[in-house]
Amino acid sequence: MNILVLCTGNSARSILGEVILNRLGAGRVTAFSAGSQPKGAVHPGALRLLAAKGIDASGLHSKSWNTFTGPDAPDIDLVITVCGSAAGEACPIFPGTPLRAHWGLPDPAAVAGDDAAVDAAFAQTWQWLTMRAEAFLALPFETMARDDLQARLAAIGAMEGAA
Repeated sequence: MNILVLCTGNSARSILGEVILNRLGAGRVTAFSAGSQPKGAVHPGALRLLAAKGIDASGLHSKSWNTFTGPDAPDIDLVITVCGSAAGEACPIFPGTPLRAHWGLPDPAAVAGDDAAVDAAFAQTWQWLTMRAEAFLALPFETMARDDLQARLAAIGAMEGAA
């Protein structure tokens, strides 16, 4: 299953979602991330968190969701928005008919303060996204009826920390 994690800036939550789903999915899913108005760089707080976890971030970059609409783009099976702005925007048409889910979380990139405060917000976001990814990956989504999977995705989006 190919998953596209969307946020407006594609610098924080969606990047973390991509990393978490790819790590926990262990080949069962392939996750990508993008934004409607990409910042052009991964947020320093996200990079510090990934470095602290020993995760190589060299392949990660902020990119437009249009990257996934062309003829050479991978087929997307599931689009997950992780911010309210992206959820409310008119998404481009992705090839096929991907499922859609909203797993909204507060933006750690919007936290004001020193690095410790920002890092704490990114750690919390990592925890909430990990809970959601684990709940999703515990499902037999490969064999579930589309309506059942859609309902479970909505329930996952309402888990602790939902914005």
